[in-house]
Amino acid sequence: MKMTWRWYGEGNDQIKLSDIKQIPGVEGIVWALHDKMPGEVWQPDEIAAVKQQLDEYGFNMDVVESVNVHDDIKIGLPTRDQYIENYKQTIRNLAPFGVKVICYNFMPVFDWTRTDLFHPVGDGSTALYYEAAKIKQDPKEMADYVMSFTEKYHMTFPGWEPERMAKLDELFEKYRPVTKEKLWDNFKYFLEAIMPTCHETGIKMAVHMDDPPWDIFGLPRLLTSGEAIDKFLAMVDDPYNCLTLCSGSLNADPKNNVADIVRKHCDRIAFAHIRNVKHFDNGDFSEASHRDCDGDTGILDILKAYHDGGFDGYIRPDHGRHLWTEGPGTVRPGYGLYDRALGVMYMLGAWDSLDKFDHK
Repeated sequence: MKMTWRWYGEGNDQIKLSDIKQIPGVEGIVWALHDKMPGEVWQPDEIAAVKQQLDEYGFNMDVVESVNVHDDIKIGLPTRDQYIENYKQTIRNLAPFGVKVICYNFMPVFDWTRTDLFHPVGDGSTALYYEAAKIKQDPKEMADYVMSFTEKYHMTFPGWEPERMAKLDELFEKYRPVTKEKLWDNFKYFLEAIMPTCHETGIKMAVHMDDPPWDIFGLPRLLTSGEAIDKFLAMVDDPYNCLTLCSGSLNADPKNNVADIVRKHCDRIAFAHIRNVKHFDNGDFSEASHRDCDGDTGILDILKAYHDGGFDGYIRPDHGRHLWTEGPGTVRPGYGLYDRALGVMYMLGAWDSLDKFDHK
């Protein structure tokens, strides 16, 4: 496997590339142009500027995360064809810089959903938290809470662009006729349109799981289970149509066994997110450290499934807790330095042990 680290870019991330360089085993930076709106073409000079920053520290830029899909594509409006052409041009512009994988999602309106970005977890640290009861209320309450961090701390969140969130009522109205079946149809249309460009450039499209893996606020979600993943991969059965398998997103539903999904589809997983989740009886969940016993996700079993499958794709520590001096205004929610660095070492330690002692 190839260890990577998600970085939000200069001026948008308190963590420096020089900090990341000191974490053993990290080979690449998972990056994006976070000031680009969904549907805009990523220009070569913008990509080149990021490459220059990463080259200084010897990091590859093989994985891009958050080339977001325009809502018109998800809704299936007549304007989708132009936005698909824009997406194809972005793929072509990324290829000369060595990009191998694009991580994206196909979630309506909200890319991810949490009700508390800095929830105390009992040891002095904080973590992202999902309170099920709040999701039954007005979506504007959650949106206003998340967007307050954007305004107060000058942070941008992929999928939570202020320009989109300002039109929340309009977005919900546009999605009203989009059933789950229609969303599947629109997804297939998008993928079939861009697969020739993926073959042309050698770039894999790796869809991220829906987070959390169930319908919210009346909006349909697709990639929510092993059965849904089976359907997705069969729907466009192409080696360039791949997964960003996120252990935390899937295991927010405790019925999902992520290790079994890895064993079944390891050859179609281009990118792996390793995140641990702690469940509560009332349907709430909290994110936890990457250590297996600190959550309910089965991190060690998942890593062994990747190892047994000969996984040679990209992997990264996903959301970590906020430790020590990290808190609102000093760290991006879920993306602190310390707990993710601990997660890197935990994963590499498990992998090294499997390399040395696992005799299949």
